[in-house]
Amino acid sequence: MTITRAIGVGAGKILSFIVRALALSKIHPNVLTFLGLLINIYAAWLLGRGQFFHAGLVIIGAGLFDMVDGRVARETRQVTRFGAFFDSVVDRYSDLALLMGLLVYYANINRNFYVVLTAVVMTATVMISYTRARAENVIPSCKVGFLERPERVVLLIIGALFDRMAAVLWVIAVLGNLTVIHRMWHVWEVTKQMDAASPPELPAEQTRAGAASAR
Repeated sequence: MTITRAIGVGAGKILSFIVRALALSKIHPNVLTFLGLLINIYAAWLLGRGQFFHAGLVIIGAGLFDMVDGRVARETRQVTRFGAFFDSVVDRYSDLALLMGLLVYYANINRNFYVVLTAVVMTATVMISYTRARAENVIPSCKVGFLERPERVVLLIIGALFDRMAAVLWVIAVLGNLTVIHRMWHVWEVTKQMDAASPPELPAEQTRAGAASAR
């Protein structure tokens, strides 16, 4: 067994133990999700104060809650549609809270360029999620694109722990918006095939409006 494999197996056993312990405690999975948000808000406060290393450690702790809430839900048979929805909404708040902490930090040290760059990252973060949610209203699935939430969180942790946040923001800004463009392109290709196979019908209101203008 390789070292990385051994680490993976060991981490998996620790995670399974934590999940079982939380399941026995009868804590609701949605509470775990909310606790993860509170921890990320604390990490955002640390980022705003420029305490990047400590913030990175706290983000790792918040990530633990993000990993176990769904597993606890399955272990305790409390998987619900609302739980999935709640988890997704709270994840967005967590992401934006961390970036708001960076906005405060760069504003306080008068680095206006990085204030704008962080705002670009915030926009990409929201749009990555939005494009998938909106796309899956018209096509079955839109899981394309490299920079999803786990990758973004890992990059923020690396930036915080190794004091390379500026470089990380550039990476997220570029790859994040490329992910949005990739998803738009994917939806265009899929919908083009769908429209060729079965042209969409106009809503009744538009049909009546077109008939009226023709008269």
